Amino acid sequence: MKKLTKALRGKTIEELKEEERAVREEVAKLKLKQRVSPEKDTNILMKKRKKLAVILTVLSEKKELEQLKAQK
Repeated sequence: MKKLTKALRGKTIEELKEEERAVREEVAKLKLKQRVSPEKDTNILMKKRKKLAVILTVLSEKKELEQLKAQK
């Protein structure tokens, strides 16, 4: 996860929002797909949700830093 976090911190807020949208779509498709025909790797949905959580965390950090810079 450290590599993913470092890579995400190098991106802009707009890029993070786009990636968030893409991962959310993947999670929704995986949920639907798992109900229809379960895959062998049942942990893939949890991995995608964890990636989404990391993206959201980095995104909120960046927004908060931007607000602090704007206040000064």
